This record gives sequence, structure tokens and C-alpha cells, in this order.
Amino acid sequence: MSESREFCPRCGETIPERPEPRPGEPRDPDRVLCNDCYFEEFDLVDAPDRIEIRVCAQCGAVHRGNRWVDVGADDYVDVAVEEVSEALAVHLEAEAVDWEVAPEQVDATTIKMHCRFSGVVRDTPVVEEVLVPVKISRETCKRCGRIAGGSYAAIVQVRADERDPSDGELDEAERIAREYVAGREDDGDREAFVTEAKRTEGGLNMRLSTTKLGKAVADRIVRQLGGSYTSNETLVTEDSDGNEVYRVTYAIRLPRYRPGEIIDPEDDDGPVLVRSVRGNLKGRRVTTGESFEASFEDENAPDARRLGTREEADETTLVAVEDDHAVQVLDPETYEAKTVARPDYLDPDADSVPVLKSRAGLHVLPEDDENDGEDDEA
Repeated sequence: MSESREFCPRCGETIPERPEPRPGEPRDPDRVLCNDCYFEEFDLVDAPDRIEIRVCAQCGAVHRGNRWVDVGADDYVDVAVEEVSEALAVHLEAEAVDWEVAPEQVDATTIKMHCRFSGVVRDTPVVEEVLVPVKISRETCKRCGRIAGGSYAAIVQVRADERDPSDGELDEAERIAREYVAGREDDGDREAFVTEAKRTEGGLNMRLSTTKLGKAVADRIVRQLGGSYTSNETLVTEDSDGNEVYRVTYAIRLPRYRPGEIIDPEDDDGPVLVRSVRGNLKGRRVTTGESFEASFEDENAPDARRLGTREEADETTLVAVEDDHAVQVLDPETYEAKTVARPDYLDPDADSVPVLKSRAGLHVLPEDDENDGEDDEA
């Protein structure tokens, strides 16, 4: 590089000739200095004296900017590396910059970040090392504070029409709710959480963080278990801006009958094994095997007597097939041969069949591995 006729204002040495900045670019005031004077006060890296990382002691989220972020870290070394890399600033004139960091875990709340930078400035290789202490500050995030305080905006009540829900139905309803909420959390929704799920007399009450979450859970429970729900708003308070805050209750009413029940509708066509309660009630006549579906006029639940459940059936001997409409089986209580209706699902070559004895008589049921119809509308 040729020398210019300019001299360094500090030491008087002749400085190398340098290209003028392009139009619109700011003029560097230090370009008039020679390299020795320039590098005396040159900092390749601008680093903070200390970095503090705010971490939620409950869920491990990290506070960044004005919000809490789930990072899913087992420890906070990687988080410290990321925070330090964002806080460091490299000189604009540096080219071919390379850097590496060596974290040193001092204790549970302190990490020393040993950073080494290299680059080229004014055609001169430059290396600089900086030490940045990182302090881990543990506190409680807004979400965990709300959970600890029992905050909720929606109640989902699970009941059943003219009966108590079974333990299996309540278990399934709670599973549906928790899986959906967990999915929302995995997608980064920090406003989604279950505050409480409590069994009560006649059903299940769940408290959820937002009304939107409550509606979504109610929709999914009804879609999978059948039935319907209503919603009711209650004014609970006003926020700091004077806006009214409502709490919404979603009251789910599961169907009157559930899959696996045997009911006797008032149509004199024989008992029905309920197969599905999604939408209309669907089933099979246990006298003939014919399909049954409740009409909309019956509000999806016809008036019927409950006779029992598939679980209450007994395995008994198939004695003989009399004709296309009748078979003989052993009464599971008296061990007498009884003639009963032959449904079309009965296997005439079977040695034994499941039967239900009730006040309506003795009826042959389908084998347990037959499709109950619950997958028909999945």
C-alpha cells in the first residue's frame, strides 16, 4: 500500500493511503490515525460486564425481551452461550471474524463465559479475549404464578343424561382434555394449562386457563364420547382497564346410553346392543342382528329399559341350532336348555356363545372382538 501525504495527528507518522468512503457512507474519524495509534484503543469486541438470565424455578422457562420462553434445557449453559452471543458486538471494520466460547460452570447460578475472537482489521490479524460472567436468577414466571394461584377462565363439567358417567368415561374425558392441553403447550402456547380436574358426585369438573381452551376441550369430548354441551357466561371481575372479565362454564351431557349397554326400546322389536353414541345412537338387535339407529325425533336417545352390559354376559354352551331363527343354549344359572332367538351374527359352528340373562329373557350377544361401531365415525 502506498503512503499518502497525510500524517497521524497523534504521533506524526505518515499514514498509508486509504480509499475514500463511498457516497452515503459515514466517514470514519479514526481513518486519519496510523495503525499503531489506532490499535492502541481498538476493541474488536464490545462485551457487557455481566449478563443476568431470569429463569422460572418451576417450569424452567427463560425471560427474553418482555415474555417468557420455554427452552426445554436440562441446564442453562447452552442458554448462557446464546445470550452471550446475542449481547456481544463485533467491530464493523472487522473481516473474517471467527470466535469460540468456553463456558465454566462456577456454581449452580454462575457461569463464566471465556470468549476468544479473531478477525482482520486494516489488513492486520487481530485477536481478543473477553470474560463475561453470567448470573442465573431464579423466579416465578407469570404462567406458573397463575397456576399456583388457581387461576382459571373456563369450567368444563362432564355429566350424563339420566345416569352417572362411568369411571371409564370420566377417565377418557380427562385424558382428552390433558392431551389437548399438552399439545397446545408443545406448540408454544404458554396460556394453556389445566388448573384442576376433580371428580364430583355425578361427574367431573375441570378448570382450564382460557375460555377458548375450555370450548376446544368440550368440542373434543363430545366428538369422541358423544352427547352435547351448553355454555354459560358469568361476570367475575373487571381488569385494570375496566374491561369486564367473564368465566364460562361448558356443561357436557354425555348420551343416556353408552356403547356395550343392552337396552330394550319401546318399539316391541327386541333389545338392542348399543354400538355407537356419536351423533345418533346406533346398535344391533340381539334377536335378529339387524342394525338399529335412533331417529332425530327421539333426540338421539329413545325411551328404553336398561337390561345390562356386555361385561355382564356369561359364556355358555351352544346346544343346538334349531333353524334359521332359533337356537338352544344352556341357561347360565339353571343349566337348562333354552330356545332363544338366533341373530345373524351367531356362528352355528361355535361350541359356546356369550349370553345375557335379563328381565327381557335370554339373548345371544356378539363376540367381544366384533367391531362395536365406535370407529365408524372416527
